[in-house]
Amino acid sequence: MGLKGFVEGGIASIIAGASTHPLDLIKVRMQLQGESGHVPNPALQAYRPALATTNGYISLMEASHIAQPQPPRLGLISIGTRIVQAEGAAALFSGVSATILRQTLYSTTRMGIYDILKHKWSDSDTAKLPIMRKIAAGLIAGSIGAAVGNPADVAMVQMQADGRLPIEQRRNYKSVVDAISQMSKQEGIASLWRGSALTVNRAMIVTASQLASYDQVKEMILEKGVMKDGIGTHVTASFAAGFVASMASNPIDVIKTRVMNMKLEPGAVPPYSGALDCAMKTVRAEGLMALYKGFIPTISRQGPFTVVLFVTLEQVRKLLKEF
Repeated sequence: MGLKGFVEGGIASIIAGASTHPLDLIKVRMQLQGESGHVPNPALQAYRPALATTNGYISLMEASHIAQPQPPRLGLISIGTRIVQAEGAAALFSGVSATILRQTLYSTTRMGIYDILKHKWSDSDTAKLPIMRKIAAGLIAGSIGAAVGNPADVAMVQMQADGRLPIEQRRNYKSVVDAISQMSKQEGIASLWRGSALTVNRAMIVTASQLASYDQVKEMILEKGVMKDGIGTHVTASFAAGFVASMASNPIDVIKTRVMNMKLEPGAVPPYSGALDCAMKTVRAEGLMALYKGFIPTISRQGPFTVVLFVTLEQVRKLLKEF
């Protein structure tokens, strides 16, 4: 309890975040599919200043309103393959420095606070924590962790999404420090907390569903004698926790990704005025299921991430048991 909970959670989170980063990057690219206003329409780039028609000519401005067919949606493997072909295998780890910083700030904080609250609120006789208290502890821990780690989260999203932009529009951040520094200079310090309301809401949902469900499923397995307290129990409970967390958080994650990734031009109107505006525009343009865009890579990433997180956490706890 105390500082040890932060250390244990931090080590496990950094290992889990770094090892599953490529899946997280693919998830971000999938969530940005279909978004308008950020990437030039390649079909329009082929047009000349005026287009011949049967009645004369139409301007490029008029041509921009011609309905263009939506490009086909790409899946997990297709996007991963395209990234490697277009940007190289190393591109799958674009923004990994931001991921490590994010886990250091966000996950270390949430894991440590959850551990403290879990011990404080547990029944003194049974040493167990009711499910509603677990959820409450997760909500509190997630909100604080997200507020602390938001700058790294914004940097991570922008670094992961940079490769999908035309070369002349790319930000080309050298590292997470460079990303945070440039954003502060060009868009102001407040830009580091862009989408923070979404980040906090998502983190509350993820932490409450992930940590609470892991503890609850693990307790049920041990109480019913299905398995002993070992790797098998930890893997089973963490997979269940990863699925619950993915289902609960994906809609907020899609909106968060789009708000954080929008590029603010001086004097230009932002693509979204806020989270609600982004959600409404997304649903209106792409349908309700757009909020579950990237769910396959989300669960594909959240599953392994949660397994690595909790299996590593349990092993680190054993190593630091005597400290």
